[in-house]
Amino acid sequence: MPTVTAPPTSPYQSAYDSLASQSAQQPAWLRDLRRNAMQRFAHLGFPTARRGNEPWKYTSVAPIAQAALAHDAAAGAATLAHLKRLAPWRDAWPRLVFVDGRYNARLSSCDSLPRGVRLHTLAHALATDPAALEPHLGHIASWTDDAFVALNTAFLADGAVLIIPPGAVLEEPVHILHVVTDGAGAIAAHPRTLVLAGDRSRAAIIETFVSASGAAYFTNAVTEIVAAPSAQIAHAKLMLEGAASYHVGGTCVRQAQDSAFTSASISSGAALARNNLAILLASPGASCNLSGLSLTAGSQHLDNTLSVDHAAPHTTSRQIYKGILDGQSRAVFVGRVLVRQGATKADAVQRSKNLLLSRGAEIDAKPSLEILTDDVRCSHGATAGELDQSALFYLMSRGLPRDAARSLLVQAFASEIIQSLAIAPLRTWLDRRLALPLAASHAEVPA
Repeated sequence: MPTVTAPPTSPYQSAYDSLASQSAQQPAWLRDLRRNAMQRFAHLGFPTARRGNEPWKYTSVAPIAQAALAHDAAAGAATLAHLKRLAPWRDAWPRLVFVDGRYNARLSSCDSLPRGVRLHTLAHALATDPAALEPHLGHIASWTDDAFVALNTAFLADGAVLIIPPGAVLEEPVHILHVVTDGAGAIAAHPRTLVLAGDRSRAAIIETFVSASGAAYFTNAVTEIVAAPSAQIAHAKLMLEGAASYHVGGTCVRQAQDSAFTSASISSGAALARNNLAILLASPGASCNLSGLSLTAGSQHLDNTLSVDHAAPHTTSRQIYKGILDGQSRAVFVGRVLVRQGATKADAVQRSKNLLLSRGAEIDAKPSLEILTDDVRCSHGATAGELDQSALFYLMSRGLPRDAARSLLVQAFASEIIQSLAIAPLRTWLDRRLALPLAASHAEVPA
């Protein structure tokens, strides 16, 4: 596979060596994991969009590979009032807050969690109960064939760990918030999230990435989720990074029998971004419902790459991703549904729908099915088009200015994704954010 290989003297190698020298007290399995992942990253290098590298055919990460980034910058200042302007917020939500890649205890709160539910930083969990993490950390998200996951694994140091005991029900969503301040500069952060949901548990998790920075920083995030039998997990990811930033995020989920996983991905911001989502329906009765909304403008590039693996019979998956593109921006949707041999009665639907608001915008959509067994029900499709001119004319004929009519039609297109969110305050916040002009979609939303 063609690569842009990171040389041994690269800032990543130097930063890893510095981190490894400070981690002598960590468990041997963690040191081995991090070392092996760094070696794998050095071997893989950053992927390229050259011919023959199908997973990165439409997206070049050369700006990330060439960026000069700091790995040990001090965290900047952030206040509660500032966060409430930048991100969706409810005081009742249990939360972990990370500022410029570092945990901020003052802004975090875990007081409202049900009995037995554990929400800690990764650093705390590794220091106090590493044995609980060892079977899962680094085993759900594969770092052997993904350079960015390997890099994140090599820099495992902090992030969030949520452990939900069997039968526990969280009435409020858990909010994991990453914010980059205006004084952060060109930093690189590698946050890791691990969610272990016990039998019959039920919870919602919001992961939010926001910024007040105009610098070209890099967020390389990985989330691993394990859903035990009959667990019900709702996951929302809001990628609202700075306009000059880079973001690569990977969410990997392993589902047991009769578990249900719901995902909503909302992406707006970042000069270059890629969201990877990989679901393994490992046992009969497992189901997932995946939705996404992407808003791009200017020269932004946003890539959503999904993989759903039906590895057992009687499994169900639904995908609906929408893109709203303006300016000279480019979006990518690559969706793969694999139905393995023996996974009979699998039921999969995959849809990509895209709205082009300018002639310079471009969408590359590639939904695909790979079916290796009989007796299944699967379908896929992709569409792209402009605003309905007759609908626009109708609204204007009723007295709406052109911009207001245009905004209303865009909101109507996006509403299917927004309204699918189970968390009402999050729906309200996103509705208000989307109501802003698309060109100002990175602006702060008043609390």
